[in-house]
Amino acid sequence: MTTTSSTPPETARSAREVFTAISGLIVGMFVAVLSGTVVSTSMPVIIADLGGTQSQYTWVITASLLATAVSTPIWGKLADLVDRKILIQIALILFTAGTVIAGFSTDTNMLIAVRVVQGVGVGGLMSLVMIAVALIISPRERGKYMGVVGGIMALGTIGGPLLGGLITDVWGWRANFFVGVPFALVALVLLQFTLHLPKPARAKVSIDYFGIVLLAVGVSTLLIWVSMGGSEFDWDSMTSYALAAIAGLAIIAFIAVEFVVKEPIVPMSLFRNRTFTLSVIASIAIGVSMFATSVFLAQYFQLARGATPTESGLMTIPMIVGQMGASIVIGQLVSRFGKWKGWMLVGSVLTTIGVSLMATLRYDTPFPLVAVYMFVLGAGLGMVMQNLTLIVQNDTPPTQLGAASSNVNFFRTIAGTIGVTVMGSMLSNSVTTYVKDGLTGFTPTNEDEVAALKHLASGDVPKVSELPHAIRSIVESAYGHGIADAFIIAIPLAVLAIIAIAFIKNKPLSTKNAAEQLREQAEESAIEVAEAEVGASTGTIGVVGAEPSRR
Repeated sequence: MTTTSSTPPETARSAREVFTAISGLIVGMFVAVLSGTVVSTSMPVIIADLGGTQSQYTWVITASLLATAVSTPIWGKLADLVDRKILIQIALILFTAGTVIAGFSTDTNMLIAVRVVQGVGVGGLMSLVMIAVALIISPRERGKYMGVVGGIMALGTIGGPLLGGLITDVWGWRANFFVGVPFALVALVLLQFTLHLPKPARAKVSIDYFGIVLLAVGVSTLLIWVSMGGSEFDWDSMTSYALAAIAGLAIIAFIAVEFVVKEPIVPMSLFRNRTFTLSVIASIAIGVSMFATSVFLAQYFQLARGATPTESGLMTIPMIVGQMGASIVIGQLVSRFGKWKGWMLVGSVLTTIGVSLMATLRYDTPFPLVAVYMFVLGAGLGMVMQNLTLIVQNDTPPTQLGAASSNVNFFRTIAGTIGVTVMGSMLSNSVTTYVKDGLTGFTPTNEDEVAALKHLASGDVPKVSELPHAIRSIVESAYGHGIADAFIIAIPLAVLAIIAIAFIKNKPLSTKNAAEQLREQAEESAIEVAEAEVGASTGTIGVVGAEPSRR
């Protein structure tokens, strides 16, 4: 037992030592961010080139988010049971492999399938990186370091769309999927040699396989029902009833299983923690705004405003500057003063204002106004997202750190996935309606207009720049109005986030990291065992009527 006391405390580390320890994590996250953002601006071009529909466009996004959502709590639970370093490396390899294979996609269905592999890797990176950081850095100090990490992430987030647009215009969209490979290799090397994490104390691993299957079936079926209802089948059809019943039964069975298994993926005991429960509610609300913005902004600029992928990347800068700037600045302020609740309330209010402004967009809205809308929304998201995980980690026992951290991300991703799916379905229907209304009384005057009308009738995502001028203005107006309508769904959810954050307990941030807390618990347990052994040998334990000791 004396060996633990000789271990140097984590607080003795210098800033340089901490950054060295998390360097592989930073590069790994950079790869994940870059590989996602570098493709975002070219997605309309990719879908149009592969002959995909608006529904398939949504599913390319949804497939990755679904895999991320389902895998996130699994990765988090595994982090409480097995070597976290190996898990991070596996997640990075899966993500990189999926990304590279996506570059060779021959049709939209193949792209959707590969995005599932990519999403599983993202689920691991997003949950495991935050868990690893919590083991190394205390909640009070975490904002300071994560602010710098946020700056590096900003480079990937801001540079990604610009680089992706440029690559798409010069070499074609497939080249975007290979940009992150060198960074992934560097991350793997750094992780191997710089990251040193304490191993979980549990020797015997028990994995909830039944829960994994039920979770995957329930969530997948729910998303299929939500995304295809009203288009592929009627809401009141037998297909709709069957999917809803399967999803409901699987989710109910999953919850029941989690109460009885030895190592649940989603420990129901976490919901007794007020901070965790309210943070999950806030994450659900914030997730819809976050994912919807990332999915639909590229469509808005390219399909409603006729921008090229490069121009689309440039146009999203106000959103990224607001989000990353707020994340970095607020992270520094939280670390310096230890106050978080006020900033999160301000952020949730700004998010609500931002999505309300986005719901007023039209294809001809002046760009300075659009930039202001994006900046406000980005700043709100930046103030809230990162801090939700921070306060949950601050108020969770270190033995449940992985499950708690990953489940906040899980519910945010699930909500974002469902929200994007519903909004995408709504967008598809709205665009169809607005195009039909715009074409009422329109008579084609040449072969180009006839061909354009046939292409629109197929339901495929159009290449707006190739449409005849008379039809192009109608299509741009339809997409602008349709995307704005989709954002209306996010408004009441953003209000819910304000309410949830307002009721979260304002607990001071701890100055001890998770590894130190685990060591203290181990030492306290050892002392209790030693006292029990001494008491048993002297006959002072378990004596009826003995007077309790006073401390």
